[in-house]
Amino acid sequence: MDSEDPLIYRVGIFFYVIGGGAFILFVTSDLAEQADFDFLFVALLMIGIGWMFRRSKKPPPSAGRFAWLNKQREERRKKKQGNQEAKKK
Repeated sequence: MDSEDPLIYRVGIFFYVIGGGAFILFVTSDLAEQADFDFLFVALLMIGIGWMFRRSKKPPPSAGRFAWLNKQREERRKKKQGNQEAKKK
């Protein structure tokens, strides 16, 4: 994780971890045949809050690793479309 991540993003990750822990507690209580649905509801709530905090971060810019591949795809698509239009005439 970068040190320049905003605090709200890190808080979102914290809520994800807490939600995951609560979900594990729910699964273990279910395996013990004494399912405690409070753990499930807390897990869903915490994961939802974490998602809300984490979605505020903008996605990183494209690294351009597949630029050549995308260019080749686009050229093939244009060529195929041109061939289909030529067949229609």
